[in-house]
Amino acid sequence: MNDLIESARKQFEYYKMLGDKAMQQLSDEQLFWSFNEESNSIATIVKHLWGNMLSRWTDFLTTDGEKATRNRDFEFVNDATTRQEVLQRWEEGWTCLFQALDSLSVEDLTRIVYIRNQGHTVTEAINRQLAHYPYHVGQMVFIGKMLASQWTSLSVPRGQSVNYNQEKFAQPKHRAHFTDDFLKKA
Repeated sequence: MNDLIESARKQFEYYKMLGDKAMQQLSDEQLFWSFNEESNSIATIVKHLWGNMLSRWTDFLTTDGEKATRNRDFEFVNDATTRQEVLQRWEEGWTCLFQALDSLSVEDLTRIVYIRNQGHTVTEAINRQLAHYPYHVGQMVFIGKMLASQWTSLSVPRGQSVNYNQEKFAQPKHRAHFTDDFLKKA
């Protein structure tokens, strides 16, 4: 598989893992908490990501990424009532994305796909979503850190940067993806 597709997949896996671990640290009630009427709960963010992923990645190469059946505005009205419903949407969206990525070939990267009638190369469309999804996963992590009574770091814990860097620089130079260590622990 092409380096770009493989790298993108690993990065998407990494951000999915961050979302997974953030949600695992919260109570059911906390998944539905929002700061005010203008802010989104984690459940609402998940619903938006789910709607976006299904729209963008279903029939990715052959239909516009903004499906006529998508109701984006309704994605910001949370109708889930249980953790199970939230996690089902979360998994369904990511499954759709990973299946689409896994179906791509190197030759597909320069093909033109459309999102709202705007042409993107497949590479550009992947990059667009690699900017969008981490933005929302970051919101989920931020909310989680505010709500969790005890937060377990999702990357290098505070005060551990020196040890982490010493471990990295003790190894010979080698080719690796930055997500490899984190995904192995997941």
